[in-house]
Amino acid sequence: MSYGYSLPRRGNTIDQATNAGYSRIDDGDSETFWKSNPYLDRRFTGEDNALHPQWIVIDFERPVPINAIRILWGHPFAEVFRIQYGNFEDVSDIALNAPGTWKDFPSSVFAGGVSRAPKFNGDTLRVSGSPIKARWVRIVMTKSSGASAEVTNDVRDRVGFAVRELSAGIVDAKGNFQDEMHHGTTLKKQTVIYVSSTDPWHRDSDLHQDVEQVGLDRIYATGLTNNLPMLLPTGLLYDTPENAANEIRYLRARGYKFDAAELGEEPDGQYVTPEDFGALYLQFARAIHEVDGSVKLGGPSLQEISIDEDASKANRGNGEWMRRFLDYLKQHGRSADFSFFSFEWYPFDDVCEATAPQLAQAPKLLDDAWKEMQHRGVPHNLPWIISEYGYSAFAARAEIDIEGALLNADIVGKFLTLGGDQAFLFGYTPSEILREVPCTAGNNMLFLMDEDGKITHRFATYFGARLLTQEWLKPGDEVHEIYPAGSDVRDVDGNELITAYAVHRPDGLWSVLLINKDPKRTYETHPYFRVGTKTGSFIGSVDVVQYSTSDYVLGGPRNSPYPIKAEEPSHNTVRWKSPAESPTEGGTDLLSLPPYSLTVVRGRRSPLP
Repeated sequence: MSYGYSLPRRGNTIDQATNAGYSRIDDGDSETFWKSNPYLDRRFTGEDNALHPQWIVIDFERPVPINAIRILWGHPFAEVFRIQYGNFEDVSDIALNAPGTWKDFPSSVFAGGVSRAPKFNGDTLRVSGSPIKARWVRIVMTKSSGASAEVTNDVRDRVGFAVRELSAGIVDAKGNFQDEMHHGTTLKKQTVIYVSSTDPWHRDSDLHQDVEQVGLDRIYATGLTNNLPMLLPTGLLYDTPENAANEIRYLRARGYKFDAAELGEEPDGQYVTPEDFGALYLQFARAIHEVDGSVKLGGPSLQEISIDEDASKANRGNGEWMRRFLDYLKQHGRSADFSFFSFEWYPFDDVCEATAPQLAQAPKLLDDAWKEMQHRGVPHNLPWIISEYGYSAFAARAEIDIEGALLNADIVGKFLTLGGDQAFLFGYTPSEILREVPCTAGNNMLFLMDEDGKITHRFATYFGARLLTQEWLKPGDEVHEIYPAGSDVRDVDGNELITAYAVHRPDGLWSVLLINKDPKRTYETHPYFRVGTKTGSFIGSVDVVQYSTSDYVLGGPRNSPYPIKAEEPSHNTVRWKSPAESPTEGGTDLLSLPPYSLTVVRGRRSPLP
């Protein structure tokens, strides 16, 4: 097993995972502290610290009156810092800091530091004569004292910034300070804090027994890699370059196959600025390549690449984040260290909405996101990788019902058609039903497990994955050619209700995956091939493999559903009529596509006239 560690110098209240931890900045304990990542200091980046200012953002959730701040500094402390406020809506704006996002308080810039003005530490700093209502307050630190609390030979203890406790509120007419922040050791008890970075420092005693992952040795031992090179993950935001390099060194010494490593940890979900991520990325790349120069590196494992039209227009989306990150690598002459682009794809956050409209629009969402990333400068000649995909990042019934199988197939088909290189399904290991929102319960998984970890049920996603890898495509590592395909069945918004994905397999057969996303209607379809003005059809013996609601039914209690019917897809062989044959000669030239179904039709194509 591999275990996670709690970070004693944690800054973020929310970690985009279980959110069981808390920020040390407003935990009510003056002995604990947040510290920024030392690897963002000039001694590691080789750049002026002004290019990587570190910040703390307070989220009040609604505008509150602010005219004063109290900061109890740790070591090292900030000798120069600025206090700002904002009233925007999207939390992700804090990573990109677009023009107009932040405004200075009337008294905004402070300099001098704890060593020169003792009352500066924890004393009340007036930022405005009259209170200003602010949803967000930001402290931007640009010059560090460069001193540690204790004598140390480790430079990492002496660089960056540290804060023990923080308060923000108003000083009334009588001079009394009223704190608008809540202080506590849980998400619900403290005001939400976001930080630019966190020191990855931790001790053996910080090992978290409840945060476990399968170890890398065990992954290789299971045979899951099929003896093919594995795409390795390494830490970055909450790890050290030396540790990442040691991972590569260890795995090479064990003789395991790999040729690429993903440097990521969802930086967009952690609201890391692209320049800070770039500075860390280059340090990790250098350390890894000193161990093994042949390893291809990429990332950043973005949490999403979905387009927010407003954000796109205002240069606030993930496309803009990638543009700035790639520009940073280019400016440092290190673009060659970026060998592939990776991201996660969970297209639907609102798992309480009706699934049929979501399924209908899913391919267009991926198409639009792809185009936006290319428009922002992500090279199309580099491999694009979906490092995780599924229905939603939140637990939902659709993930274990037939909709999950349909969407997964659509994601793979569309991504490969666009030119994507690899797509990794999330949820191979058996898991359990989760209820994260009141309206639904589910999980991104193929199998349900009992208390002993044994598989008890197979979900629709399992049968859908097998249909793609065993029926639509030829099992193995031979090359398939994928061709554009489509249908004329559309909904009122112009979305294809039947999507099609066609491959020419290495065994010479043509294989077409057809997905009917209409929950109620059966369609009769006539597949045909077109090259220029010439058309052809299937001919001779054709395999038809089909999976639908007649094979799979999800039942059980609402909060703990399970399949009450889970059969294998149906498989039939039919004789396909050529266009020249008469209706009385037998055979078929039509396919019946049931509601909510996956169909693979596979066979040989007639010669084109």
